[in-house]
Amino acid sequence: MRTHRIAAIPGDGIGIEVIEAGLEVLSALQQTDGGFKLDVSTFDWGSAYYGKHGRMMPEDGLAQLRPFDAIYFGAVGSPSIPDHITLWGLRIAICQGFDQYANVRPTRILPGIASPLRNCEPGDLDWIIVRENSEGEYSGVGGRAHAGFPEEVAMETSVFTRRAVERIMRFAFELAATRPRKHLTVVTKSNAQRHGMVLWDEIAAEVAREFPSVTVDKELVDAMTVRMALRPRSLDVVVATNLHADILSDLAAALAGSIGIAPTANLDPTRRAPSMFEPIHGSAFDIMGKGVANPIGAFWTAVLMLEHLGEREPARRLMNAIERVTANGPRTRDLGGEAGTADVTRAVRDAIAAVPA
Repeated sequence: MRTHRIAAIPGDGIGIEVIEAGLEVLSALQQTDGGFKLDVSTFDWGSAYYGKHGRMMPEDGLAQLRPFDAIYFGAVGSPSIPDHITLWGLRIAICQGFDQYANVRPTRILPGIASPLRNCEPGDLDWIIVRENSEGEYSGVGGRAHAGFPEEVAMETSVFTRRAVERIMRFAFELAATRPRKHLTVVTKSNAQRHGMVLWDEIAAEVAREFPSVTVDKELVDAMTVRMALRPRSLDVVVATNLHADILSDLAAALAGSIGIAPTANLDPTRRAPSMFEPIHGSAFDIMGKGVANPIGAFWTAVLMLEHLGEREPARRLMNAIERVTANGPRTRDLGGEAGTADVTRAVRDAIAAVPA
C-alpha cells in the first residue's frame, strides 16, 4: 500500500470546518480504494495558537513540517489580530520558507453551477492561473519611519529577480504545453511599472522561444479584468505576479460561480520540500460555526494534493464525485442552495461509495 504523510493545518475560521470535511472525504476515498493511505497529523497552528504563544506557529514549525509529503491547509485570519501578522506568521512563512514558488489556481465552471457571466457555458471558462509565489509585491521588503508624526512614511518595495521570474515563466509555459489549446497569457503592467515589470516582459519573451508549440500573448492587468469578463474563451493558462494573480484568481473564482469552490496548490516543483494545498476562500469568520461553509473548495484542493502525490486515479474519482454533487445537489447557499457543510460532505462521500474503484 502506498502511504503518504500529510500535515493538516486547519488554521482559522471556516478553515477548521472545511479541512475536517476534506479529511472525512479523503478517508472515504481510501476505504473504497484500498491502494493508498494518508497518514495525517494535525497541527493546531493559527490565531488561537497566537493567542497562547504570541506567534502563529512554533519557531521550529518548518522543521516539523519538512518530513511530510504534503500540507493540507485551511485558512488564516482573525478579526482580533492584524491580517499582516496572521498571514506573514503562517501561510507566507510556509510558502516562502519552503520556496513554494508556483501557486496554481485552476478555475472552471463545474456541472450544475451557473456563472454570473451572461451566456457563459462551462466550456467557455476553463483556466489555470499561475501565480509567482515567492517575491514580487509580497517580498516583504520595505519599512516605516517617523511613526506618528506628520512626515510618517511607509515603503513597500516590489522585488523581481531574473531567477524567480524565469522559473515561474518556464513553469507556466510547460503547463500550457500540456493543455489542448497550448495558449499562455502573460499579465503585466509594464506601461506604468517600468523596471520590474519590463524585466518580467523581457524574460517572458526569452522563455517563449523555448516553447514554439505554445501560443503566447500579453495583457495589461487592468485590461485583463475586462477580458476575463467579456472574452473568457480567449484565455487558457495565465501567468501573473504575486499581487496581480492573487486578485485575478479571486475574480476568476467569482466568475466560475463562487469563491467557495476554488482550490489552490502552492508548489515546490523541485520537491525539495512539501507543497501546500488550500482552498482560496479565507477564514470567513462571519459564517464560522454556522455549518454553512462550502467544502467544495477544500475537496477540489484535495484533488490537487492527490495528483501531486501521484494518486491520479483516486484524484479522478474524487473529482467525479464532486462534479456529481455540484450537478445534482445538495448545494450550499453561495451556490443557490440551502444545504450545510455536513450535507455536501455526506453527498460527496455517498458519490464516492457509489462508484467503487
